[in-house]
Amino acid sequence: MKLPLILLNFKAYEESIGKKALKLAKICEEVAKKKRVNIVIAPCLLDLELVVKKVKIPVFAQHFDVEAGAFTGSIPILLLKKIGVKGSLINHSEKKLKFDEIKKRVELTRKHKLINIVCASNLREIKQIVTLRPDFIAYEPPELIGSGIPVSQAKPKIVKKAVELVKKISSKTKVLCGAGISSGVDVKKAIELGTKGVLIASAFVKAKSPKKKLLELISFI
Repeated sequence: MKLPLILLNFKAYEESIGKKALKLAKICEEVAKKKRVNIVIAPCLLDLELVVKKVKIPVFAQHFDVEAGAFTGSIPILLLKKIGVKGSLINHSEKKLKFDEIKKRVELTRKHKLINIVCASNLREIKQIVTLRPDFIAYEPPELIGSGIPVSQAKPKIVKKAVELVKKISSKTKVLCGAGISSGVDVKKAIELGTKGVLIASAFVKAKSPKKKLLELISFI
C-alpha cells in the first residue's frame, strides 16, 4: 500500500451516513486522484457495499467480529471480503477489544488477505500488539480524539517512541497516528515524527467544506 496513508474514518456521524457517505467518498476519490495521495476511507457498516461499488479508492471497515457462523448481530469478515472491502480497523478506542480478541481478528485478516490497522491507546498496548506483527499500528490516545489537539503536538515524544519500538520488533509493521489531527501542519508533524500516515475523522466529516478541508489536510504531503 502506498505511503503515507490518509485514513478517513466516517464513524457514524449524521454528516457521513447514507447518501452523505457516498458524497464524501466521491470527494475523497477525486482528491486522491488529483493529488496522487493514498486516501483510504472507512464508512459506516451499512454504507460499505454501496461505497465500494461507486469508488475505486480503498474502502475499509471500521470493525468486524467473526469469520461467519451462528452469531447474532455480528459482522462477519467473509461478508466484508465478498463486497470488496480491502481491510479493517481493529480495536479502535470506541470499539475496544481484549488482546485475545485482537489476535483472533489479525489472524482472520491474514487468512482472508485483508489489511489490518490495529489501534492502540498507549505504549503498553503497542508493546503487546506489535508482537502480532500487524500491517499497521495506529497510536490514538482516546483523550485527544475529537479534541482538536493533535497527538503529533501533544505527545510527540510518545509518537517517536512508538515508531522506534515497533521498528525494533516488527519491521513489516508501519505506525500511523490519530486523535485531534485537524490541519495540514498536524499531518506534516506526524510524518516528520516517523509515522507513515494518519487517521482523521471529525476534522474532515464535520467540515463546512469537506473537499476544501481535505485538500488542506494533505497540503504538505
